[in-house]
Amino acid sequence: MGSHLLIVAEVLTPGEEARGMSLIEFIAAGGAIGMVILLLSIVALALGVMHLFQIRSSALAPDEIVEQLDKMLRAGGVDSALEFCNDPGNGCFLCHVVGSGLSRYKRSPFGALELKGALEESGRDQVARLYRSTDAMALVAGVAPMLGLLGTVVGINGAFSTMSAAQGFATPDQLAGDISLALVTTIMGLTLAIPTMAAVAFFRNRIDAIASDIGTIVDDLALHIEQGSGGNGAGGSGSARRSPGPVRGAGGVGA
Repeated sequence: MGSHLLIVAEVLTPGEEARGMSLIEFIAAGGAIGMVILLLSIVALALGVMHLFQIRSSALAPDEIVEQLDKMLRAGGVDSALEFCNDPGNGCFLCHVVGSGLSRYKRSPFGALELKGALEESGRDQVARLYRSTDAMALVAGVAPMLGLLGTVVGINGAFSTMSAAQGFATPDQLAGDISLALVTTIMGLTLAIPTMAAVAFFRNRIDAIASDIGTIVDDLALHIEQGSGGNGAGGSGSARRSPGPVRGAGGVGA
Protein backbone atom coordinates (compact mmCIF):
# COMPACT_ATOMS: atom_id res chain seq x y z
CA MET A 1 0.00 0.00 0.00
CA GLY A 2 2.85 2.37 0.80
CA SER A 3 4.37 1.81 -2.62
CA HIS A 4 1.02 2.65 -4.24
CA LEU A 5 0.77 5.93 -2.34
CA LEU A 6 4.33 6.78 -3.36
CA ILE A 7 3.49 6.19 -7.02
CA VAL A 8 0.36 8.37 -6.79
CA ALA A 9 2.34 11.13 -5.05
CA GLU A 10 4.92 11.09 -7.82
CA VAL A 11 2.18 11.42 -10.44
CA LEU A 12 0.49 14.31 -8.62
CA THR A 13 3.79 16.17 -8.04
CA PRO A 14 4.04 18.84 -10.75
CA GLY A 15 7.29 18.35 -12.63
CA GLU A 16 8.77 20.54 -15.30
CA GLU A 17 6.56 19.02 -18.03
CA ALA A 18 3.36 19.35 -15.97
CA ARG A 19 4.09 22.98 -15.23
CA GLY A 20 4.47 23.56 -18.95
CA MET A 21 1.16 21.89 -19.90
CA SER A 22 -0.79 24.01 -22.35
CA LEU A 23 -4.51 24.64 -22.18
CA ILE A 24 -5.11 22.29 -25.10
CA GLU A 25 -3.13 19.54 -23.40
CA PHE A 26 -5.04 20.16 -20.18
CA ILE A 27 -8.38 19.80 -21.95
CA ALA A 28 -7.15 16.74 -23.86
CA ALA A 29 -6.23 15.12 -20.55
CA GLY A 30 -9.91 15.19 -19.64
CA GLY A 31 -10.74 12.76 -22.43
CA ALA A 32 -14.26 12.40 -23.79
CA ILE A 33 -15.83 13.57 -20.53
CA GLY A 34 -13.70 16.69 -20.60
CA MET A 35 -14.86 17.43 -24.15
CA VAL A 36 -18.49 17.15 -23.06
CA ILE A 37 -17.82 19.61 -20.22
CA LEU A 38 -16.11 21.94 -22.69
CA LEU A 39 -19.13 21.83 -25.01
CA LEU A 40 -21.42 22.57 -22.06
CA SER A 41 -19.27 25.57 -21.16
CA ILE A 42 -19.75 26.95 -24.69
CA VAL A 43 -23.51 26.43 -24.37
CA ALA A 44 -23.53 28.17 -20.97
CA LEU A 45 -21.58 31.12 -22.36
CA ALA A 46 -23.98 31.47 -25.31
CA LEU A 47 -26.99 31.35 -22.97
CA GLY A 48 -25.43 33.92 -20.68
CA VAL A 49 -24.83 36.38 -23.53
CA MET A 50 -28.37 35.81 -24.80
CA HIS A 51 -29.88 36.49 -21.37
CA LEU A 52 -27.81 39.67 -20.99
CA PHE A 53 -29.59 41.07 -24.03
CA GLN A 54 -33.04 39.63 -23.33
CA ILE A 55 -33.39 40.21 -19.59
CA ARG A 56 -33.09 43.98 -19.36
CA SER A 57 -35.55 46.82 -18.95
CA SER A 58 -35.00 48.24 -22.41
CA ALA A 59 -35.98 44.87 -23.94
CA LEU A 60 -38.85 43.91 -21.63
CA ALA A 61 -40.44 47.37 -21.41
CA PRO A 62 -38.91 49.76 -23.97
CA ASP A 63 -39.40 53.46 -23.26
CA GLU A 64 -41.12 54.07 -26.57
CA ILE A 65 -43.64 51.30 -25.85
CA VAL A 66 -44.37 52.76 -22.42
CA GLU A 67 -44.88 56.23 -23.89
CA GLN A 68 -47.20 54.99 -26.64
CA LEU A 69 -49.39 52.97 -24.26
CA ASP A 70 -49.49 55.83 -21.78
CA LYS A 71 -50.60 58.26 -24.50
CA MET A 72 -53.30 55.90 -25.83
CA LEU A 73 -54.77 54.99 -22.45
CA ARG A 74 -54.72 58.60 -21.22
CA ALA A 75 -56.86 59.44 -24.25
CA GLY A 76 -59.19 56.51 -23.50
CA GLY A 77 -58.05 54.55 -26.55
CA VAL A 78 -58.44 51.05 -25.13
CA ASP A 79 -59.04 49.54 -28.57
CA SER A 80 -56.00 51.18 -30.10
CA ALA A 81 -53.88 50.15 -27.11
CA LEU A 82 -55.05 46.54 -27.44
CA GLU A 83 -54.28 46.56 -31.15
CA PHE A 84 -50.87 48.05 -30.39
CA CYS A 85 -50.10 45.32 -27.83
CA ASN A 86 -51.22 42.55 -30.20
CA ASP A 87 -48.94 43.79 -32.97
CA PRO A 88 -46.13 41.18 -33.32
CA GLY A 89 -43.66 44.00 -33.89
CA ASN A 90 -44.33 45.30 -30.37
CA GLY A 91 -43.92 41.95 -28.65
CA CYS A 92 -42.37 42.42 -25.20
CA PHE A 93 -43.07 41.64 -21.54
CA LEU A 94 -45.08 44.83 -21.02
CA CYS A 95 -47.23 44.41 -24.13
CA HIS A 96 -48.01 40.80 -23.27
CA VAL A 97 -49.16 41.78 -19.78
CA VAL A 98 -51.16 44.85 -20.81
CA GLY A 99 -52.59 43.17 -23.91
CA SER A 100 -53.90 40.22 -21.89
CA GLY A 101 -55.44 42.57 -19.33
CA LEU A 102 -57.12 44.77 -21.94
CA SER A 103 -58.49 41.75 -23.79
CA ARG A 104 -60.19 40.40 -20.68
CA TYR A 105 -61.32 43.91 -19.70
CA LYS A 106 -63.20 44.31 -22.99
CA ARG A 107 -64.84 40.87 -22.77
CA SER A 108 -65.84 40.97 -19.11
CA PRO A 109 -68.92 42.73 -17.67
CA PHE A 110 -66.92 43.44 -14.49
CA GLY A 111 -64.72 46.02 -16.20
CA ALA A 112 -61.89 47.37 -14.08
CA LEU A 113 -62.28 44.61 -11.48
CA GLU A 114 -61.52 42.02 -14.14
CA LEU A 115 -58.65 44.15 -15.45
CA LYS A 116 -56.77 44.02 -12.17
CA GLY A 117 -57.04 40.25 -11.91
CA ALA A 118 -56.05 39.78 -15.55
CA LEU A 119 -52.99 41.97 -15.22
CA GLU A 120 -51.85 40.14 -12.09
CA GLU A 121 -52.33 36.72 -13.65
CA SER A 122 -50.64 37.67 -16.90
CA GLY A 123 -47.75 39.21 -14.97
CA ARG A 124 -47.17 35.98 -13.06
CA ASP A 125 -47.23 34.01 -16.31
CA GLN A 126 -44.69 36.27 -17.96
CA VAL A 127 -42.36 36.19 -14.94
CA ALA A 128 -42.62 32.39 -14.84
CA ARG A 129 -41.73 32.31 -18.54
CA LEU A 130 -38.62 34.39 -17.88
CA TYR A 131 -37.64 32.08 -15.03
CA ARG A 132 -38.03 29.07 -17.32
CA SER A 133 -35.68 30.69 -19.82
CA THR A 134 -32.90 30.33 -17.21
CA ASP A 135 -33.59 26.64 -16.61
CA ALA A 136 -31.12 25.58 -19.31
CA MET A 137 -28.29 27.37 -17.51
CA ALA A 138 -29.39 25.86 -14.20
CA LEU A 139 -29.29 22.42 -15.82
CA VAL A 140 -25.74 23.00 -17.05
CA ALA A 141 -24.72 24.14 -13.55
CA GLY A 142 -26.17 20.94 -12.07
CA VAL A 143 -24.79 18.54 -14.67
CA ALA A 144 -21.23 19.92 -14.85
CA PRO A 145 -20.02 18.80 -11.38
CA MET A 146 -21.68 15.42 -11.87
CA LEU A 147 -19.73 14.95 -15.09
CA GLY A 148 -16.59 15.96 -13.21
CA LEU A 149 -17.36 13.35 -10.57
CA LEU A 150 -17.95 10.76 -13.29
CA GLY A 151 -14.55 11.55 -14.76
CA THR A 152 -12.99 11.18 -11.29
CA VAL A 153 -14.56 7.77 -10.77
CA VAL A 154 -13.57 6.61 -14.27
CA GLY A 155 -10.00 7.82 -13.76
CA ILE A 156 -9.60 6.19 -10.34
CA ASN A 157 -11.09 2.97 -11.64
CA GLY A 158 -8.64 3.04 -14.54
CA ALA A 159 -5.73 3.64 -12.18
CA PHE A 160 -6.64 0.64 -10.03
CA SER A 161 -7.16 -1.49 -13.12
CA THR A 162 -3.68 -0.51 -14.33
CA MET A 163 -2.14 -1.43 -10.96
CA SER A 164 -4.01 -4.72 -10.98
CA ALA A 165 -2.75 -5.55 -14.45
CA ALA A 166 0.80 -4.69 -13.35
CA GLN A 167 0.37 -6.84 -10.23
CA GLY A 168 0.79 -3.83 -7.96
CA PHE A 169 3.99 -2.50 -9.53
CA ALA A 170 2.61 0.07 -11.98
CA THR A 171 4.95 2.92 -12.85
CA PRO A 172 3.97 6.58 -12.62
CA ASP A 173 3.86 6.79 -16.41
CA GLN A 174 1.28 4.01 -16.50
CA LEU A 175 -0.91 5.76 -13.91
CA ALA A 176 -0.48 9.31 -15.14
CA GLY A 177 -3.25 9.22 -17.75
CA ASP A 178 -5.92 7.83 -15.43
CA ILE A 179 -5.08 10.12 -12.52
CA SER A 180 -4.91 13.11 -14.87
CA LEU A 181 -8.39 12.21 -16.14
CA ALA A 182 -9.68 12.01 -12.56
CA LEU A 183 -8.30 15.40 -11.57
CA VAL A 184 -8.81 17.36 -14.79
CA THR A 185 -12.49 16.45 -15.20
CA THR A 186 -13.18 17.45 -11.59
CA ILE A 187 -11.47 20.80 -12.12
CA MET A 188 -13.31 21.40 -15.39
CA GLY A 189 -16.69 20.46 -13.93
CA LEU A 190 -16.34 22.77 -10.93
CA THR A 191 -14.89 25.58 -13.04
CA LEU A 192 -18.00 25.46 -15.20
CA ALA A 193 -20.57 24.89 -12.44
CA ILE A 194 -19.56 27.67 -10.04
CA PRO A 195 -19.83 30.70 -12.38
CA THR A 196 -22.89 29.21 -14.11
CA MET A 197 -24.74 28.88 -10.79
CA ALA A 198 -23.79 32.46 -9.96
CA ALA A 199 -25.08 33.60 -13.36
CA VAL A 200 -28.42 31.84 -12.83
CA ALA A 201 -28.86 33.57 -9.46
CA PHE A 202 -27.91 36.92 -11.03
CA PHE A 203 -30.42 36.61 -13.87
CA ARG A 204 -33.25 35.49 -11.60
CA ASN A 205 -32.65 38.40 -9.24
CA ARG A 206 -32.58 40.67 -12.26
CA ILE A 207 -35.95 39.29 -13.39
CA ASP A 208 -37.41 40.06 -9.96
CA ALA A 209 -36.12 43.64 -10.02
CA ILE A 210 -37.30 44.38 -13.56
CA ALA A 211 -40.71 42.78 -12.93
CA SER A 212 -41.11 45.03 -9.91
CA ASP A 213 -40.47 48.14 -11.99
CA ILE A 214 -42.80 46.95 -14.76
CA GLY A 215 -45.46 46.29 -12.11
CA THR A 216 -45.37 49.97 -11.22
CA ILE A 217 -45.71 50.93 -14.89
CA VAL A 218 -48.69 48.61 -15.34
CA ASP A 219 -50.35 50.05 -12.22
CA ASP A 220 -50.05 53.56 -13.66
CA LEU A 221 -51.47 52.45 -16.99
CA ALA A 222 -54.36 50.64 -15.32
CA LEU A 223 -55.32 53.80 -13.42
CA HIS A 224 -56.06 55.56 -16.71
CA ILE A 225 -58.62 52.87 -17.58
CA GLU A 226 -60.15 52.76 -14.10
CA GLN A 227 -60.79 56.47 -14.08
CA GLY A 228 -62.28 56.37 -17.58
CA SER A 229 -60.21 59.34 -18.75
CA GLY A 230 -56.62 59.87 -19.57
CA GLY A 231 -56.40 63.42 -18.36
CA ASN A 232 -56.95 63.10 -14.62
CA GLY A 233 -55.17 59.80 -13.95
CA ALA A 234 -53.37 59.24 -10.72
CA GLY A 235 -50.18 59.23 -12.72
CA GLY A 236 -50.77 62.96 -13.33
CA SER A 237 -47.91 64.59 -15.10
CA GLY A 238 -45.66 61.74 -14.01
CA SER A 239 -46.97 59.45 -16.80
CA ALA A 240 -46.20 55.76 -16.71
CA ARG A 241 -42.45 55.90 -16.30
CA ARG A 242 -40.24 53.50 -14.43
CA SER A 243 -40.10 54.09 -10.72
CA PRO A 244 -36.67 54.68 -9.21
CA GLY A 245 -36.87 51.45 -7.24
CA PRO A 246 -38.84 48.20 -6.91
CA VAL A 247 -42.40 48.62 -5.63
CA ARG A 248 -44.13 45.33 -6.48
CA GLY A 249 -42.87 41.80 -6.08
CA ALA A 250 -42.18 39.62 -9.11
CA GLY A 251 -45.55 37.96 -8.82
CA GLY A 252 -47.40 41.18 -8.20
CA VAL A 253 -47.38 42.68 -11.65
CA GLY A 254 -50.56 44.62 -11.94
CA ALA A 255 -51.61 43.77 -8.39
